[in-house]
Amino acid sequence: MSDDSNSNNNGNDNNNESKQAPRRSQHWFGGNSKDGFIHRSWMRNQGLGSEAFDGRPIIGICNSGSDLVPCNAHFRGLVDKVREGILQAGGVPLEFPAMALGESNLRPTAMLFRNLAAMEVEESIRANPMDGVVLMVGCDKTTPALLMGAASVNLPTLVLSGGPMLNGRYRGQAIGSGTHVWKFSEAVRAGQMSEAQFRSAEACMSRSAGHCMTMGTASTMACMVEALGIAMPDNAALPAVDARRHELARQVGRRIVALVQENRRPSDILTREAFENAIRVNAAIGGSTNAVIHLLALAGRLGVPLNLDDWDRLGRDVPTLVDLLPAGRFLMEEFCYAGGLPVVMRRLAEAGLLHSEAPSVAGGAIGPHIEAAECFDDEVIRPLERPVVAQGGIAVLRGNLAPDGAVIKVSAASPALMQHTGRAVVFETIEDYKARIDDPALDIDASSIMVLKNCGPKGYPGMAEVGNMGLPPKLLAQGVTDMIRLSDARMSGTAYGTVVLHVAPEAAAGGPLALVQSGDLITLDVAERRLHLHVDEATLAERCKAWAPPPKPASGWARLYVDHVLQADKGADMDFLVGQRGDHVARESH
Repeated sequence: MSDDSNSNNNGNDNNNESKQAPRRSQHWFGGNSKDGFIHRSWMRNQGLGSEAFDGRPIIGICNSGSDLVPCNAHFRGLVDKVREGILQAGGVPLEFPAMALGESNLRPTAMLFRNLAAMEVEESIRANPMDGVVLMVGCDKTTPALLMGAASVNLPTLVLSGGPMLNGRYRGQAIGSGTHVWKFSEAVRAGQMSEAQFRSAEACMSRSAGHCMTMGTASTMACMVEALGIAMPDNAALPAVDARRHELARQVGRRIVALVQENRRPSDILTREAFENAIRVNAAIGGSTNAVIHLLALAGRLGVPLNLDDWDRLGRDVPTLVDLLPAGRFLMEEFCYAGGLPVVMRRLAEAGLLHSEAPSVAGGAIGPHIEAAECFDDEVIRPLERPVVAQGGIAVLRGNLAPDGAVIKVSAASPALMQHTGRAVVFETIEDYKARIDDPALDIDASSIMVLKNCGPKGYPGMAEVGNMGLPPKLLAQGVTDMIRLSDARMSGTAYGTVVLHVAPEAAAGGPLALVQSGDLITLDVAERRLHLHVDEATLAERCKAWAPPPKPASGWARLYVDHVLQADKGADMDFLVGQRGDHVARESH
């Protein structure tokens, strides 16, 4: 009975709004035409009554949940709470799927399919009768994929992350997803950990629903959408199994209805100031290098001017405040209990490093939503005067080896290697690396620079997370824990080390990286933002004559991808997907 009363009240509210232009969904569900009959009649087989079609907001729930994506496998419960919130606010929730992008299972790399998923989401939103959309995201690529697609349509949008797992526990110690995989794997290869112990740790790492609980790409992107203002406060840190995330999901459902009523769209929220906030927040949290590519691609969809140099300029003098693995000590549980991202943003704002006037889907400017944030653990979220790293952020390197740029995560690198000249040890492909790295006869020492080619957007294809190459066992046995590694690939946000990534142009596109040979000297100078290959132009010209591009995939999505993907410094989006195409559909279906 109360539900019926609520429906009547909502109907009256909609009547009060009838002086405004009809909602987008009314182009499907309004009127008495044959087409309106078709659209309404078939939807009624789900138990919808006439009140569902009276002009109240139709809200799509874009669900990337899947059993194939462990990070997102728990989304059914969250979707139910979003649905409740939408109904409470007088909207009509309609769920639809998005392509499953799981970093842990998808081969050859989830990044190959980010743009495909974005295209699917964009077309699904545009082609269907909805007035706004909630994006259910979690695992690494689901966040940028869904948001890129929604941004190109530009209907009112709100992002809800699935939340991180609880801390892993092994032999009385906290262990972090991804980060400890690399550590344990190296320990096994060095003979310091048995395979039985390795398997035991495996069973202890992922012990609840949720995505990586380190500050990997999943947690980074959850922070990015909160910093951008396109997600609600506290979106990033609440654990997946915390009851407060279900409460947040209901709040998201209510708020998306309000955003439709206010006609607030991604282009109103995702401004240049919002992107500047996100870049600085990424530096403060010690966030993933993958955020660089994803935010560049998202900005391209919105027409917001953003380039690789902005990452260096805006993040260079921002201290890393969050002491989380892989660059620090703690995990996302402790980050949540310490106060979460609002604390970080408040501290940046008080230091004049945040645009507090930037808009938020929570309503108004982002400043009032963070001004009361309180820190409960200054070890996890450091004060500005006692940072983890004084100058954090993502350093952008340039030089004759990376004319269009390369990146390195300063907070995860070894200070002793930040200015270094070494001899290149070159691996032409990932298969070449795997075939030779364990060979005791490999001509390599701790001062060498490991170079991996043909793992960029076109070369892999898809730009896989293989840039953090494992070190040779013979050096691990000597106690070597880090070396400079350089490639056109990406690395997992959970990884660490002095790893130079995203070299552009990539080797497969004929960039200078393609011409590097073993024995060449390379200089890395992070302070000077320099990456230099000590080979004269005449020699490089001769090598270029002998170079040939790798063969392209014969057909299918991989061929379309290789033919149209942009380089890393442009966000690795497809050239034909950049920009907005809006929500208008000109023709009926019958």
